[in-house]
Order: sequence, then structure tokens, then C-alpha cells
Amino acid sequence: MKKIRIQGTVTYQNLGTGFWGIIDEKGNEWRPVNMPEQLKKEGKKVTVTAHESDEMSIFMWGTPVEIVRFHT
Repeated sequence: MKKIRIQGTVTYQNLGTGFWGIIDEKGNEWRPVNMPEQLKKEGKKVTVTAHESDEMSIFMWGTPVEIVRFHT
């Protein structure tokens, strides 16, 4: 599986039941399906390594990814 390196800012999206996402430096939106508790802080700058996920969701926001590792 192809790994993706994402550098960006954590954001909470208050859509439906709500969820955490990452907006990278280019404005791309990423929706981790396994967001670590340590990263769940609005505005936190992060670097994550992830791969795309096939997860289906009701949320029409961002590309679903699974985080493999992260740095804060």
C-alpha cells in the first residue's frame, strides 16, 4: 500500500456527529479513520504517515486515511 506523508493542521468538523480531520499545507482535506487521541486538538500542527482507506462513511469531507505513525 502506498504511504502518504501529510503535514498540516488538525481541525474538528462539526458535521453530523462530528469528526476530526487534517488540512494540509496545500488545502487538501484528510479524514483519518483512526485519529490518535494525542492529535485531537483544534489547530495542532502535525506530520503523519498514512495510507488511503477504503472505509465508507456518511461524511462527505476529505480523503479517508489510516494513520500509521505521527509526529507533533
